[in-house]
Amino acid sequence: MNFQVTATQSGSLARTGVLETPNGSIKTPAFMPVGTSGAVKTLSAEEVKSLGAEIILGNTYHLRIRPGEKVIEKFGGLSKWSNWNGPILTDSGGYQAYSLGRAKNKLSKITEEGVKFRSHIDGKLLFFSPENVLDIQRSLNSDIAMVIDDCPPIEATEKRVRQAVYRTTDWAKRSIEYWQQQKMGEQGRALFGIIQGGLFKELREQSAREIQELPFDGIAVGGVAIASEGKEKINKAVDYVAHLLDKSRPHYLMGVGEPADLIRMVDKGMDMFDCVLPTRLARHGSFWTTEDYQLKTISHAAYTEDSAPLDQNCQCPTCQKYTRSYLRHLFMVNESLAMRALSIHNLSVLLELMKRIRASIENDTFKTEFSDYVS
Repeated sequence: MNFQVTATQSGSLARTGVLETPNGSIKTPAFMPVGTSGAVKTLSAEEVKSLGAEIILGNTYHLRIRPGEKVIEKFGGLSKWSNWNGPILTDSGGYQAYSLGRAKNKLSKITEEGVKFRSHIDGKLLFFSPENVLDIQRSLNSDIAMVIDDCPPIEATEKRVRQAVYRTTDWAKRSIEYWQQQKMGEQGRALFGIIQGGLFKELREQSAREIQELPFDGIAVGGVAIASEGKEKINKAVDYVAHLLDKSRPHYLMGVGEPADLIRMVDKGMDMFDCVLPTRLARHGSFWTTEDYQLKTISHAAYTEDSAPLDQNCQCPTCQKYTRSYLRHLFMVNESLAMRALSIHNLSVLLELMKRIRASIENDTFKTEFSDYVS
């Protein structure tokens, strides 16, 4: 993998870049649609690519359980198997192993060796370690693999977060050692480390130092997308490390995807983002507009006879073909086309926003163009 910064914004940490992977290049800042189980929900790979996505995300936990990484490996990896035929980043699945297994069976447990858990599908006892999640991601033929980390809720106690930082660093060291021992990066594949630390400045800074001392290809900031007490805490957690991040490596903010958050986090030097929100919100009848990036709900009675598209300024296929009236009807009768149409629109809004952000950084106008969101 190779990463080059191509432009910077004065008075900001915002930058553009190009990330070269074995399956293609990615212009950053970039939003990665989430294809948890091998597909972005309700959409084909061709549809996602036509909207401008250059990389998608898959999840090791879900793909390990069904269909199993060995099935996918027989087809040359996730990119070929799904007909995406482009770059793919895979999450380690550690968070899902703990959270889904715990919610289903109350039996998931984090130890120094890894995460013991039971499948949320059939209750089968499974185990993730720093080493075997890399083996799984190698079978998936990921362009970018993620290490397993200990990810407590962002509002967890200092004692719990301190433990998580220690364990995350220990697992990161084991991951790097195994990655190098197995020569997993020889064909240009990349491995990213993850910073933890919750809302504690000292622990965020400690984690940033320890993770960046290791030869990871990229640096991720984790544990900020599961906050239950508001965006101020997410902003604070990122603020603690933004100026400490190695500028020669790509910075990945995990699990963040609301338009306003993307703008603010680009200002803090983040290069890569992923989130399930575009398709999840669509399945609940919600959509963004480009005028103010606020959410609206298609089930609103005011749209019953509305002949306008979802967004007058949007060029996505949904807005070029369908009225609010028609889409409201489809949603109210539970027609799956409504969810697909809104998913296409929401993804288009985010991907077009990233294009707009990149252009503004290249023109050194990011701070003025997005002055409503950044100071």
